[in-house]
This record gives sequence, C-alpha cells and structure tokens, in this order.
Amino acid sequence: MQIRISWPSGHLTATLDDTSTAEALAKALPLVSTAHTWGQEVYFDTGVSVPRETSARQIVEPGTVAFWTDGDALALPYGPTPISRGDECRLASPCNVVGRLDSDPDLLASVRDGDPVRVERVES
Repeated sequence: MQIRISWPSGHLTATLDDTSTAEALAKALPLVSTAHTWGQEVYFDTGVSVPRETSARQIVEPGTVAFWTDGDALALPYGPTPISRGDECRLASPCNVVGRLDSDPDLLASVRDGDPVRVERVES
C-alpha cells in the first residue's frame, strides 16, 4: 500500500510493508496531525496504538517509515537525531518499521515544527 504524507511546503509518498502495524495505521487514514522535529527526524501523533513488534529497530536507514510505539507516532528519519552516533539515524527507542519513503528523504528538511501534516492512502 502507498501513502502520501503532505505538509505546507511539500509532500512525499511511501510504500508500506505488509505488517500488523501498517494495517492498523491504514485503518486510521486519512489522518491529520501536527509535525514535530527532533534533529533530522519528523514525527507526529497518529492516534493509533499498537504493541512493539519483535523486529522493532532503533537504528534505521534514512527514509525509513517507522512507528514509535512509545508515542503512538509515525517517525520519519532523514539523518542524525540528537542521540545518534555519527551519521546514523537513531530513533528515540526501538520502533516498528512499516515501510520506506519512495523518494529523497531530505525533502523532510522543509517540515517545520508545528506544521500541519496529512497522511492519506494513495489510490492506485
């Protein structure tokens, strides 16, 4: 399944994996939230609550679509966070990996803290 993530100065699409977390997120779409930034990561509340999966990871590649179970939030890292070591994308805690952005994750640099964010399913 493909989703579109939009904010005032841009948008990206992402392809979600076939996981229970992605399925729970899909059921909540479309959703509107408020963006928060943490280093080179954008995250926002989804209103979805799911358990942490056994495959959850704290260090991910830029452009990973992750679900932060501790905050019921979608986390979109595109570079180092305040707790990263070197250039790694280190999330606040282990997150469920739900997919990948389809294009350049650096586009997320235009998201400002407090921006409205909309996530919706892309109909094929």
